[in-house]
Amino acid sequence: MHATSGRGAHRAGHPVGEAEGAAARQEEPLGRPGKPLDRRAPFFTGLLAAAGVVVTVAVVELLLAASDVLLLIGIAFFLAVGLEPVTARLARRVPRALAAVVVVVAGLAVLGGSIAAAAVPLADQAAQLRNGAPRFVALLRDHGTLLGRADELFGLEAAARSVQLSEVAKSVAALLGDAAIVVVLATYFVADFPRIRTALYRLAPRSRRPRVILIGDAVFRKVGAYLVGNVVVSLIAGAATLGWLWAFGVPYALVLAVLVAVLDLVPVAGSVAAGAGTTLVALTVSVPVGLATLGFFVAYRVIEDYVLLPKIVGRAVRIPALVTVVAVLLGFELLGVVGAFVAVPVAAAMLLVVREVAVHRLDRT
Repeated sequence: MHATSGRGAHRAGHPVGEAEGAAARQEEPLGRPGKPLDRRAPFFTGLLAAAGVVVTVAVVELLLAASDVLLLIGIAFFLAVGLEPVTARLARRVPRALAAVVVVVAGLAVLGGSIAAAAVPLADQAAQLRNGAPRFVALLRDHGTLLGRADELFGLEAAARSVQLSEVAKSVAALLGDAAIVVVLATYFVADFPRIRTALYRLAPRSRRPRVILIGDAVFRKVGAYLVGNVVVSLIAGAATLGWLWAFGVPYALVLAVLVAVLDLVPVAGSVAAGAGTTLVALTVSVPVGLATLGFFVAYRVIEDYVLLPKIVGRAVRIPALVTVVAVLLGFELLGVVGAFVAVPVAAAMLLVVREVAVHRLDRT
């Protein structure tokens, strides 16, 4: 039996006294559990709603605070998905971790070798571009030339003067640091991709897991096909541009070709910007060469859209042209160049999920 505390605690009618008396008569050490709370009670509902709002706000704040890191993680995972087919084939012969390292190192070696091979001519042409800057400035200020009229319309000289070299150097250093982080993360993702894939699929209910696996693998194939195919198409764009510019004696051919190859990775907008910039440089040679270069980029755009992409990327990520443009615009607005680059496979994956889940369910009802 429990001892009482305080004088007069057992007085009849006293709230605490009655409770202490009932506690003293309990046979169990800590008393008998009471009825559970009514979850439909207004107080309990309001408490859960308030807690949900607090948790949601906290999660959003955490996501915003870690947005830069999450973006790097997303890019690394995107690259890992693209490298997975090659890694899986190599992993049949060697351990998975070794296959991941070999694939990543081979990719870096190809990239580094390309940069090293082009370093000397790139440096020479960059120096020529710097030495020829006064000539371009004179052309920009001469309103009788095409460059001068373009400067009147778009303010090219003011935009060029607003660029600070110190800020450019900081941006390049930050970009290199982010690239190193992405490479390390992508290596880990590639090495552990089977376990990551399994962990993601285990989040689905057991009854729906087979269909989730089929749809998820289809999404991974789309992302991988787009990444590899887009890189190949961009290399073709750079090589074709280099050959054209050298053939017509356009200055800074290698620098412009590298710029075209990089910008061509961004769907629609990238190739348009690269073509416009290269055409402006070609106009400094002569008007016919500039117009011919413009025609070259228009023709190549058609060939890339209707021949190269269908053949190299295939039907895996084919989506309507309107969806492509809208996805690129939204991706660029949300995440800049990176968002524009990943917008097409993300849109293709979303279309697949909507078609196989939402539309399929609506058709059955």
